[in-house]
Amino acid sequence: MGSYKELEIYDLAFKLAIEVHTLSLELPSFEKYEQGSQIRRSSKSIKDQIAEGYGRKKYKADFIKFLTYAQASCDECSCQIEMIIQLYPENEKWAELYKEFDLLGKKINRFIQYVEQNWKT
Repeated sequence: MGSYKELEIYDLAFKLAIEVHTLSLELPSFEKYEQGSQIRRSSKSIKDQIAEGYGRKKYKADFIKFLTYAQASCDECSCQIEMIIQLYPENEKWAELYKEFDLLGKKINRFIQYVEQNWKT
């Protein structure tokens, strides 16, 4: 594997960050700068942590640490989406996005397990 861009979890995290960014701009104007800003930052953090961790892949513990940060940011996104769903239930796109972040979280978790068991430094 030559690049973090070859990781399925990176591709999915990038795609979801784009979706969150676009969808968050449909929130009411005051929310774009409150809830919207927070969810945009946390969604982008997932892909960034995966990329940074991959850059440190020579050091297994560092790689796992950054993947764990990505997992935490994914959990934060899910939490933010839950709030948006409660506040704005009329927009069903958020519920679908919630499911996709749940899947991403599971994939990151499985990848962390893979790295712990199989990664050679």
